[in-house]
Amino acid sequence: MERVEVAIIGAGAAGLSLADRLGATGPRSLTVRLIDAPPGPLRPPRRTWCFWEAGTGRYDAAVTRAWSTLRVHSPQGAAFDDCIDPLRYKMIRSDDFERLIARRLTDRPGFTRREGTVETVEGAEDGARVHVRTSDGKQEALSARWVFDSRPLKRLPAARTTLLQHFHGWFVRTERPAFDPERVELMDFRVPQPRSGLAFCYVLPLSRHTALVEYTQFSAEVLHREEYGRALQAYVQEVLGVRVFDIEESEHGVIPMTDARFVRRSAPSVFRIGAAGGATRPSTGYTFATIQRQTAAIAQALAQGHEPVPPPPHSRRSQAMDAVFLHGLAHGRLDGSEFFTRLFSRMPMARLLRFLDGDTTLLQDIAIGLRTPVGPMLRSAVELPTRRRRRHPEQ
Repeated sequence: MERVEVAIIGAGAAGLSLADRLGATGPRSLTVRLIDAPPGPLRPPRRTWCFWEAGTGRYDAAVTRAWSTLRVHSPQGAAFDDCIDPLRYKMIRSDDFERLIARRLTDRPGFTRREGTVETVEGAEDGARVHVRTSDGKQEALSARWVFDSRPLKRLPAARTTLLQHFHGWFVRTERPAFDPERVELMDFRVPQPRSGLAFCYVLPLSRHTALVEYTQFSAEVLHREEYGRALQAYVQEVLGVRVFDIEESEHGVIPMTDARFVRRSAPSVFRIGAAGGATRPSTGYTFATIQRQTAAIAQALAQGHEPVPPPPHSRRSQAMDAVFLHGLAHGRLDGSEFFTRLFSRMPMARLLRFLDGDTTLLQDIAIGLRTPVGPMLRSAVELPTRRRRRHPEQ
């Protein structure tokens, strides 16, 4: 049985990020095996990831585009623009990210990558055993001191509130100039709102003629695929005023937004990372930046000879505030479009982005909270502890 120090299951954002961090900071003698699912339903689909940071970043070579100006549109059409300096809002496509990591790890001693379907992971006295079925049907076993599992959970943990962020996006090309390449449309609420939850579109402009236009809902259930197409068609033509355009690519996804408690350690030597380990911010669905903090901490712990337990993805204060927001949104206490419009129109957007990263003080969090609908938020906070945690019906 082959033996390695670290086994990483899954080659999505979390798995690739950890492999990259270990390649950069881990000891040269560290042996790492990255196990990627074969082409098919278990492999993550192509994705676009967005995050923000100040200055030069570790993955700038894979960044498609970065912006310093954001805009939010209210349902009534009022526009709120703000410069987020020194932050930059960055966009990475998963294919570009994977190519960058592959280049960095090509000649890294001790690193190997294999395709296979992980069937079981079990604890052992000296670490863990990973049982893999290869693409040709053979079964293999790998012994590892530490295992980091980024596969999506088959079932979400029980929660008091679980909503779904579901989205469909088009990469469009127009005949005439239609986009401002210097400004992101972060949330445009000029779309019909669902009975509960919220809906918006966002626009990531790549040039004056090209952009990713995405329709997003926060709600309890997903839509039929054709409904997303109708919503995007109406937004591009009626709101953006673009009558003639080509759809070059599309993407689709569903992200759970939940106050569930994610288990980061499933066995003494087995840890969950990425969305499976709770990295997704419950109130927004952003995940990429949290993954970077988690994987950097894991790599540093291994380099220092410490136990590589992933740190909590979000502070208790952030989790509590997100839980109150999700409960209020799911139960009709809050008007989602009004909630976000009020925040982005009354607070500097750079401060709000830092808040979403958990990088604000208690006093700053209180100041942000006072810009929200205080009455509905308080009612939601009072009611929340009385709710039982339950499994989401779609899980």
